Amino acid sequence: MRYRPEDAERWYPEPPKDPRRGEFARDRARVVHSSALRRLSAKTQVVGPASDEFVRNRLTHSLEVAQVGRELGSALGCDPDIVDTACLAHDLGHPPFGHNGESALDEICAGIGGFEGNAQTLRVLTRLEPKVVGPERGHGLNLTRATLDAATKYPWRQSESPASRKFGVYEDDLDVFGWLREGAHQKRRCIEAQVMDLADDVAYSVHDVEDAIVSGRFDPRLLEDAEEAERIVALVRAWYLPEVSEDDLAEGLNRLRRGPAWVTSFTGDYASLAALKDMTSQLIGRFLGSVEAATRAAAAQEGPLTRYGADLVVPPATAVEIGVLKGLAAVYVMTVQDRQPLYTRQRELLMELVQALEDKAPAALDLPSAAAWKAATDDAGRLRAVIDQVASLTDARAVAWHHELLGPTNC
Repeated sequence: MRYRPEDAERWYPEPPKDPRRGEFARDRARVVHSSALRRLSAKTQVVGPASDEFVRNRLTHSLEVAQVGRELGSALGCDPDIVDTACLAHDLGHPPFGHNGESALDEICAGIGGFEGNAQTLRVLTRLEPKVVGPERGHGLNLTRATLDAATKYPWRQSESPASRKFGVYEDDLDVFGWLREGAHQKRRCIEAQVMDLADDVAYSVHDVEDAIVSGRFDPRLLEDAEEAERIVALVRAWYLPEVSEDDLAEGLNRLRRGPAWVTSFTGDYASLAALKDMTSQLIGRFLGSVEAATRAAAAQEGPLTRYGADLVVPPATAVEIGVLKGLAAVYVMTVQDRQPLYTRQRELLMELVQALEDKAPAALDLPSAAAWKAATDDAGRLRAVIDQVASLTDARAVAWHHELLGPTNC
């Protein structure tokens, strides 16, 4: 299935551009040059970007997701620029302090439709990022239909959200959402979005473990302890794969440990750093190879797999191994007790900052957010303008702005 002319259409009509560059390549350039992408360099991935010079931040993670996604998408026949752009854009809506900040803003927004990083990404791409302006409002980067659809990880509203509570659009963005989803089956994701989602899972599962090993938070030798292995399996079932048996998860952990590239110890010298990098590379190649083969077998066709012409197939064993890697990072980084007071203070800081900006709006907001606040016709719209402002901030800027408005903090 090839791409159709309507896949390259834009929500807001634009004058003709240089024909030497395709529309999907133009989409990628717009994201690469966006201020929202640059800000990801100072936003938390798993631990804060200032905590260690080695660990990933949201920008380096997004670059790695784009590399993984482009490789798999190209192998399947997807347009590489569509997949690359979706991967680069997938975290643009994430607020300061990662998922911890997301939960704080969602609590604040409970009465106005919630806050969800993926729905915020669509808002950034179609409304907030300054690039294309219409007579009534901004249209964000005004990307093509195919690219926006590929960047939509959860193509449904909050009211249609499954048990995960994830959703991809706020109520006041339904107009552009309906446009980009024209011709799509309800809740079905295009294959480019499925590739982006898998690339995200693969990248952070592998690289978060790499970061945990280098930072000393996770010693691979711990897996020799049966109780530690049981703890990992229990968390993976609770957080990621509740439908998979403990025996299957334990076997997945053992497969990883028995793999020829698995690092059994780490000293921090040149050789061990190189071995760790080889492990991440081989794991990524292994995961992508299994998914490509399974997807091709299910599609039963040799040509390009694009849009709604096929679905990505992740073999159960591969899904288990990815889940186990995510569980390792969760056990040894995200749930450790020494981080809990920091997480609490981060949530408090964002709640206090939102309240202070509400009290001092519109004067305390930047000019675009102040204009949105003034244009709002009710309290819900004014709160959403404040939330859009706060969600755009880097970790450091959120702390600095809180300091300016309310005094010092210990974040």
